[in-house]
Amino acid sequence: MIEAAPVAVVKTTSPDGTRAVGGALAAVVRPGDIVVLAGDLGAGKTTFVQGFAAALGVREAVTSPTFALVRPYTCGAAGAGGVRTILHADVYRLDRMAEVADLGLAELVEDEAVALVEWGDVAVAVLGGDVLQVRLDPGSGDGERLVTVTALGPSWAARAAAVRAAACGPATGTASGEEGS
Repeated sequence: MIEAAPVAVVKTTSPDGTRAVGGALAAVVRPGDIVVLAGDLGAGKTTFVQGFAAALGVREAVTSPTFALVRPYTCGAAGAGGVRTILHADVYRLDRMAEVADLGLAELVEDEAVALVEWGDVAVAVLGGDVLQVRLDPGSGDGERLVTVTALGPSWAARAAAVRAAACGPATGTASGEEGS
């Protein structure tokens, strides 16, 4: 896995707070981007994607793609930066990195899409290494989550300040920006 310092750590206190962080980060994506989501079962990865998708105008219910592997969602007029489709993938059930590569996410996002990959932290190298990593961990209180956002690769490193500003914005909850890229 590629090592980098987090650009932001945000504490949320509810699923709505986790959705708000997802929605805020949707504002900084561009077609072709890949966002990998990490965290244990029940950490809030799909909840994060729900907020992200809503911010880009997705109107249908966003559910876990565990058994479908990849679910496409069409963005509405609100799609930021020309993003027309969200590809929501889950690589938890895949046994080998070759299976992740066979999904072709890097190729699929080239056509006005962005991919959000649950359990994607284990496949960063296969996904091209230029990804935004979002890690969700339980906080100290009931319902709390710590959302750690790390910019990996040159495209995301160049947008680290924008990512930090979005993640640490007033709508997302308690946050602390951290230096690094």
